[in-house]
Amino acid sequence: MKRTDDFKLSSYHYELPQKLIAQRPVEPRDHSRLMVYFEESDKVEHVLFKDLPKFLPENSTLVLNNSKVFPCRLNALKPSGGKVEIFLLQKYSSDGEYSALLKSSGKKRVGDRLIIEGSLEATIISREEKGSFKLAFNGDILALLEKDALVPIPPYIRGGQSDEQDRLNYQTIYASGDKKAEGSVAAPTAGLHFTERVFSDLDARKIDRNFVTLQVGLGTFSPVKVDDIREHPMHSENYYVEQDQWQSILAAKKRIAVGTTSLRVMESLWQTRQEYRGGELQETDIFLYPGKEIASIDGLVTNFHLPESTLLMLVSSLIGREKTLELYNVAVIEGYRFFSYGDAMLILRKPSI
Repeated sequence: MKRTDDFKLSSYHYELPQKLIAQRPVEPRDHSRLMVYFEESDKVEHVLFKDLPKFLPENSTLVLNNSKVFPCRLNALKPSGGKVEIFLLQKYSSDGEYSALLKSSGKKRVGDRLIIEGSLEATIISREEKGSFKLAFNGDILALLEKDALVPIPPYIRGGQSDEQDRLNYQTIYASGDKKAEGSVAAPTAGLHFTERVFSDLDARKIDRNFVTLQVGLGTFSPVKVDDIREHPMHSENYYVEQDQWQSILAAKKRIAVGTTSLRVMESLWQTRQEYRGGELQETDIFLYPGKEIASIDGLVTNFHLPESTLLMLVSSLIGREKTLELYNVAVIEGYRFFSYGDAMLILRKPSI
C-alpha cells in the first residue's frame, strides 16, 4: 500500500465481534491474557499477564501513569422534574466553578438550577466551547461525589452504566492519592492488569517502576471525524512528573511505557528532556501516528483499542499500521478480550542502531 494510506481514517478499521468486547475484568487481574510481540524477530507469544516480568530486560524501568479516576457522574432533576445527568470534568476547583457535560432531553440555559439531592443544587453559570458548561454548587460537592457519584466507564461497557464493583475494577492498584493526580475521567487501562504479585516479580528481576501523571480526559475517546487523520484536532491533557522520577526514567537503560498515556507524556518531554526539572503541571496535545518518530521508549504495554481511534494510531506509530492490524487480527482469531477491561499486548521494539 502507499504510505499515504497511513493517513486515511478508513485504513484503521478492523472487524471485531461484539462478544470480544470485555464487560468485566478477569479475576485475578493478572490472569488476563498477554500477547507479546518481538519486533526484531517478528515473533508472537501468547501468555498470561502475570508472566510479564520474564519478558522485560533486566535493569529496565516501567513508566506508569498513576492518575486516579474519580466518580464524576451525578443524577439531577430540573425544577420541572426533567432528568439531567451531570458529568463533571474536574474534581477540584480554585474558584468554585466546575466544568461539566450535561445530558438531558430539554434545552440547557444559563441560570438553570439542577437539583441533586435534598437542598444541594448546581446552577449553570456559563456555556463553554465544545459543548460543556460551567457549574456552581451550593454545598459540599466532594462529599457528594464520594457518596453518590458513579464511575465513568466507557459506553461500550454495559452501556456506560457502572456499579459499585467498577469503583474497584476501574482503578489501578497504584493510583496516587495526591490531589494533582486525582482528576481522570477515564482509567489508564493498561495498568489495570497489575497486581502486587506482578510488582514482586518485577522487583526480583531488578525492574524499576517510575511514575508520571497524566489526567485522562474525555478527549481520549473522541472519535476522529476527518478522512485525513493529520487534520484531527487532538485533545489536550494535563500532566506532570516529579523530578526524582524523571531523573530515574532518564537514567534507565531500557524504558517500557505502560499505556498510551505514559507514552504521550514521555514523547511530549523527550526533545527537552535534559532541561525538564519536574513537578510543574504542563499540557500536551501530542498526536502520534505512523510517520512520527518515537524516541523515548523501548517497549509498550497496552490494551487492544477501538477501530479508527487515536490510540490505535499511536500503537501504529511504533510498529506500523499494517503490522498493528495484523496483530489485532491474530488477537481476534485467538479470542482475546478487547478494550478497557480486556487483555493486553507487550510490544518489544527492536534495538535502535
